[in-house]
Order: sequence, then C-alpha cells, then structure tokens
Amino acid sequence: MRSRWAGLAVLVLPVFLVSMDISVLFLAIPKLSESLQPSAAEQLWILDIYGFLIAGLLITMGNLGDRLGRRRLLLVGATLFGVASVIAAFAPNPEVLIGARVLMGLGGATLMPSSLSLISNMFSDARERGTAIGVWTAAFAGGTAIGPVVGGVLLNHFWWGSVFLINVPVLVILLTVGPLILPEFRSGTKAPFDVLGVVLSLAAIFPLVYAVKHVAAEGADSTFWITAVFGAVAMALFIRHELRVEHPLLDLSMFRNVAFSSAITAAMVGMMGTSAVAYLAGIYLQTVLGKDVLIAAYFGLPAALVIAVVCMQSAPLSRLIGVRWTFVTALTVAALGTGLMLFVGTSQGAWIYVAASVIAGIGDGILYALVSEVAVASVPPERAGAATGISETSFEMGTALGLALLGSLATVVFRHGGSGFSGTLGETVDHAKTLDPAAGAALIADAKDAFVSGVHVASGTAAALLAVMAVVCAFALRPRAKTAVPAEPVESLAAKSAPLP
Repeated sequence: MRSRWAGLAVLVLPVFLVSMDISVLFLAIPKLSESLQPSAAEQLWILDIYGFLIAGLLITMGNLGDRLGRRRLLLVGATLFGVASVIAAFAPNPEVLIGARVLMGLGGATLMPSSLSLISNMFSDARERGTAIGVWTAAFAGGTAIGPVVGGVLLNHFWWGSVFLINVPVLVILLTVGPLILPEFRSGTKAPFDVLGVVLSLAAIFPLVYAVKHVAAEGADSTFWITAVFGAVAMALFIRHELRVEHPLLDLSMFRNVAFSSAITAAMVGMMGTSAVAYLAGIYLQTVLGKDVLIAAYFGLPAALVIAVVCMQSAPLSRLIGVRWTFVTALTVAALGTGLMLFVGTSQGAWIYVAASVIAGIGDGILYALVSEVAVASVPPERAGAATGISETSFEMGTALGLALLGSLATVVFRHGGSGFSGTLGETVDHAKTLDPAAGAALIADAKDAFVSGVHVASGTAAALLAVMAVVCAFALRPRAKTAVPAEPVESLAAKSAPLP
C-alpha cells in the first residue's frame, strides 16, 4: 500500500509542471520580448503552441500509452519535456523558443493521460482510487494557479529563462524514482494501430482549437472560417471512420455510457466558465482596479487552495449522495460563484472576485475530480489511457471555447459600450493617455464601465450555462428503473448507466 501512495506522489510531479507551464509564461512575456524581440505573430505562437499541441495530442498519446506501456510513455515524455525546457531557457532567438515549446507540448501531452491512467492501475479499490484522483486533480489545479506567482518570484530574481529551468530538478526526481516504484501497464492488444484515425483526429482538433483561439483574438475573419470549416469537415470524417474501423483510435461506444458522456460535457462547460472568468478577472484586476500583476496573481491563490482541498472530497461526496447529485451540486455551486461576478464594479470588486472564485472553486474542485474519476471508472482498464485522453481533451477544448466564445462576448459588449475605444481596454487606456487630461480621464472611465459590463454579461452567461448543465445532469443521470433506487457511487453508476439511445 505504501508503494502505491509513494507512486502517486511521483505521478503528481509532471501534472503539476504541465499545468504550471500553461500559465507561468504570461508574466515572463515582457522580459522575454525585451530580450528576444519576437514579432507579434511569434509572441502569439510562443504563448499558444504549447497548449495547442497538448489539446491536439491527448487522445493519441492516451492510446499510445495503452499500447506501448504507460510508464514507458510517461518517462519518455518527461525526458522530452525536460530537454525541451533547457532549450527554451537558453533560447537565443524566437524561432528556437517556439521549437522548444513545440517539444514541450509533445512531452506534456504524454504526461497527463499516462499519469492518470496509471492511477487506475495502481488503485483497484474504488475509494482509494477516488482519493488518488482527487490528489491528482488538486495538483493540476494548484499548478495552474501557482504558475503566475512562481513566475513572478523567479522573474524578480532571475532572467526570463528561469521559468523553464525550474522544471528540470523536478523531472530529474521523476526520472530517477519513477522506474523504481511505478508499475508498467499496457493493454497487450495485437490489433493494428489506427494511423488514419490519428491523422484525422489531428486534422480536426488542431484547426478547431486554432479557430476558437483566433476568433477570440482577431474576430470571425476569413482565417477563422477556413480553419473552422476545415476542422469541422475533418471531425465529421474522423467520426465516420471511427464508426467503421474494426480497431478505432477512439471507441465512440464509450459515449453511450450516460455517466461518461455527461462527465465529458460537464467538464467542457465547467472549463468554459472557469477560463473565461479567470481571463477577464486578470484584466479587470490589473487594468480596471490598477493592481500590480503579482498582486493580481495572489488574489487567485485562495481559490487555488480551495480547489486543491475540495478535489479530495469529491469521491466521499459521491459515495454519500451519488454521482447524479454530486454533479448537480458541483455545477450549481460553480454557477452561484460565477454569478457573483455580476457585482464587481469599476472602483471596487477585488474581494468580490476572491469570494466569487472561492465559491466557484468549491464546485469546480468537486467537478474536475469527479469527471476524471468517472472517465476512469467507465471503461475497462485497458482503455483507461484513451478515456483519460478524452476527458483531458474536453478540459482543453472547454478552456479554448471559454476564451473564444465568452471572451469574445465580453469584447463585443465592451466595443459597443462607447465611442473612441481602440480595440482592447489596455489599448484604449494607452490611447487616452495621449489626449488632454479631461478627455483622457473621461475616455478611461467610459472604457472601464464598458469592460465591467462585458465582465457582467460573460459571467452571467457562464453562470447560466453551468446552471443549465446542472439541470441536464439531474435528468440525464436519473435512475432508469421504474422504481426508485438508492444513489450509487462512481464505480456502480459508471458500470450500470443505461446506454444513450
């Protein structure tokens, strides 16, 4: 038993790093730009290519882990991630840095599904597995929130490359201890690998993720429509192929399980709200309320702590009230917390944001751990890697959709909130500083009012989506028998849920 928990301690290391690297670079961009002088397009790729590749490769890497060995793929990915981190830290120009970020994305895409699916092998007892997944989810949530704070501390003492170099000692521990205490697991299948499925999945996911990222930054221009249509067509071809091939990359029959399909949809909706509010709150705290960037990062720590603690309570709660009502409770609480953002204003609201993020974090923490647990419990052990790849992809797609759809909604409200605005709030404030003091002050006040209105609309929409998803789960996960049945824990509901028609 001790070796299982020691193995879990090792498995949370790469997850923490992968999630931290998603956010740690935001603070380093000013110093990085001053040193390497990237163009606007190069800067965008430096920021986005990492998460872009992770989102596109999770399903493929989950399947490779099932076939080649989950521990083997984890250690190979960790090695690649570590080497790429060193290259990124000492990159002499933007091109090398972008290439290093590509390699980090490839390595990072192996770490998440491999580590989570190994947990399903190491913890056969449902209660222990639920606790372990809660710890894993807490590490992921904590890394995302702590990333900006760690970045701020490092950048106050070292050069911009230090935000990458910090990965190396952690990965050395993983590569040294992992082979000794982590078990190996593979499906043992001799079936041919679905190469065409991999190609079609990448041809679908990459353009779709790029499209939602592009529309958030540039609007619905021709590039958006071309990539969105291409991705949609490729997705249709991928689904058609997977339904016909004998040994598919993605077993679509998993979605006939109500618990699994509800969990995947809830994950996407939950991440839409979380990512949109976190993105808008960062701008709100810094540009509207004038908080320092590191102080703004500190305001996110209470929610991170709450999520880290609550993640580990998801499994006990599902045993107490059942998966159905745990989903409903998590989504409802997340909706209430997100809805509190309706009360932030232009002169006050930092502590309202803290309260909103903490309350939403209670629901989010329960939801994220529950989604991962249901995904693992809903499939046979030999398909755990593929299932976790799907669940993690839903989180990534939810993040992209939240920024694209809800972020764009806030932008539309902002731009229609007054005249003389120069694109974004930051650009408008910079423009206002070139005007005479009275006109500049008036423009800044109008722009802040319009931005806060955008925050209200986006947050209200996110809260409404979460509430609707709570109702959907209440109906979709109801017992199928004519007579009432007691609430069931994750492992029971996942196995017994009636298939979708």
